[in-house]
Amino acid sequence: MNGVIDFRGSLGSISSKKTVMAVAISLLLVASLLGSSCSCHFPAIYNLGDSNSDTGSVSATFGRVPWPCSESFFGKPAGWYSDGRLIIDFIANELKLPFLSAYLDAIDSNFRHGANFAASGSTIQPADDKLFDTGFNPLSLEIQLLQFQQLKERTNELYDQAKNPDITDRLPRPEEFSKSLYILDCGQNDLHYGIITSVEDQFKAFIPNIINQFAAAVEKLFQQGARVFWIHNTGPIGCLPTVIINFPPKPGNVDQAGCIKSYNELAQEFNKQLKDTVSQLKAKLPGARLIYVDIYSAKFSLISEANKYGFVDPFVNCCGDHHVECGKTAVVNGTEIFGASCSDPSKHISWDGIHYTEAANYWVVNRILDGSLSDPPLPITKACL
Repeated sequence: MNGVIDFRGSLGSISSKKTVMAVAISLLLVASLLGSSCSCHFPAIYNLGDSNSDTGSVSATFGRVPWPCSESFFGKPAGWYSDGRLIIDFIANELKLPFLSAYLDAIDSNFRHGANFAASGSTIQPADDKLFDTGFNPLSLEIQLLQFQQLKERTNELYDQAKNPDITDRLPRPEEFSKSLYILDCGQNDLHYGIITSVEDQFKAFIPNIINQFAAAVEKLFQQGARVFWIHNTGPIGCLPTVIINFPPKPGNVDQAGCIKSYNELAQEFNKQLKDTVSQLKAKLPGARLIYVDIYSAKFSLISEANKYGFVDPFVNCCGDHHVECGKTAVVNGTEIFGASCSDPSKHISWDGIHYTEAANYWVVNRILDGSLSDPPLPITKACL
């Protein structure tokens, strides 16, 4: 009819468009949900740190870590400072990767899926004469960075030169360095050094310098192609049995868990500055993902409620005691005694007064892998870019 607009065609067209849009949105939502359920595939892990994650560096360099270390899982001395597996081992397992070979271990190492540069007794700050004389390791974070750089450079060279695949089978793939996970777990020995060599206020004033050196290390790794960082803060050092024995707290300096309050406050201040610095690095390093992991809270919860979780007194270590170190001998009242392990390490949190048992490491790792103690709160299986 003249003068009358027929809307039927337009309404049909609009209806069809709405249907198409609805289907498209539904497909996008499904794809998003499917994507969110998929786990990352990290081809390798590169770990830098101290004895909390050392899987053989110091053992290969300065002498084998003695029995009974590694007794529960490996059944022989393996270079781990525990009765069994460490947090780094459980992380590798979660990501379906093999245990990391220590970079410094020349016997039967395989770097196809990463390398471990962590060394017991190492610090973030470079090891000068004072640190070395106090018993700390010269293999500081700075040295570990140089080791990583050399591994990467030599890997690239060998891939360019190699005609026989047997040469490269045990090496990383050059294109996978930027796709790998970089874990940093250090700082405890810097705090320990500060406790034994200076008053707390003096050391607190030095923390920013240590954090700046840590930040510089992360930036260097970024320049080398690292993009995903899983960064552990430091644990409650005031709860370590060896610290409590060697530096007995004064009245009023004990927290609700029985730990040395002022030493834990140092760790908390270190962690606060570390977290702030990680936040700044997120803005400074485009294309990187930095995940700050609150190991402190997990470990402190375990120590505070040890009995609730099936553990015995958290301040009694399984191996050795205040007379003799784990795996060593000493003469006590004219009698030579050996620092043996307890009958059931799985009931103890502390292995040797400094390091955690496999059971405690397993408990802690199950509190951090899901991202609930991370910033941002990402599970490790979804941390990739």
